[in-house]
Amino acid sequence: MKRIGVLTSGGDAPGMNAAVRAVTRAAIGKGYEVIGIQRGYNGLLNGETVKLGARDVSNIIQHGGTMLYTARCKEFKEWEYVLKAKQRCDELNLVGIVVIGGDGSFRGAADLSKAGVPCIGLPGTIDNDISCTEYTIGYDTAMNTAMEMVDKIRDTAMSHDRCSLVEVMGRNAGWIALNVGTAVGAMAILTPEVPFSLDDVIAKMEASKKDKKQHFIIVVSEGVGNSEAIAKEIQERTGIEARATILGHVQRGGSPTVRDRVVASEMGYYAVNLLDQGIGNRVVAMRDSKIVDFDIKEALSMKKPFDENLYNIANEISF
Repeated sequence: MKRIGVLTSGGDAPGMNAAVRAVTRAAIGKGYEVIGIQRGYNGLLNGETVKLGARDVSNIIQHGGTMLYTARCKEFKEWEYVLKAKQRCDELNLVGIVVIGGDGSFRGAADLSKAGVPCIGLPGTIDNDISCTEYTIGYDTAMNTAMEMVDKIRDTAMSHDRCSLVEVMGRNAGWIALNVGTAVGAMAILTPEVPFSLDDVIAKMEASKKDKKQHFIIVVSEGVGNSEAIAKEIQERTGIEARATILGHVQRGGSPTVRDRVVASEMGYYAVNLLDQGIGNRVVAMRDSKIVDFDIKEALSMKKPFDENLYNIANEISF
């Protein structure tokens, strides 16, 4: 019996379960058995696998996290461990593996493909920082979670005439901050991609205060950091009470949105079709709202332009 493997690697993201479900059922529909590999590449090396049937992936599409668990695997950067993984795949009779994760996971997939195991990468990360795709699984859910949290924080900021700095996730990418900041009408959005001056932020706040604005929301990307220090300086220089809130991993959890469930299902199905054609070493991506694929190395070499137009719009309409 031909078999396809599926694993989740790196940070978890809402919608990963929807992708696992799609891969499993698409593969079964084409006559494959499906092997779920637990805890990413660690599980592949250590033999942590489970056979997945259609009913095993029932009622997971609505859950965040990943039923296969996830982990990072430093050993997989070394070729001897890649060869060990290849041996495990041969023992399992796998014709290929669908790898759901980010850039680091794709590098592992490229190495495993080079060793002779066709791999297809699916972009699963809340950060939306994979350059070859305009959208990553989990991104929409994380943004909506962050937006809801900022809306709640605003209630307190309004009640106390405060400035609330809210730090959102995104590692070194400001996509979550940009969109959430725009959605909540933030006074300022601070991201790694766009240099900013705290003098300008404070001047904007003071001008708005003269126009009877009493509370302020500033969204800060994780890659900028120092939210506590920024809040302290704003308070010292303006006299406005300023508090920093770091949302953290609450943004990774929760039931995935419609968009994340649909995109994950599309990408999972597409990945199985590639493996069924004997194609590996590819990353599934979204371009112009269509599902496409790229060579993994080509995908990893791409650069993703920041949406400066949206940044400028958000800046000009918040005062």
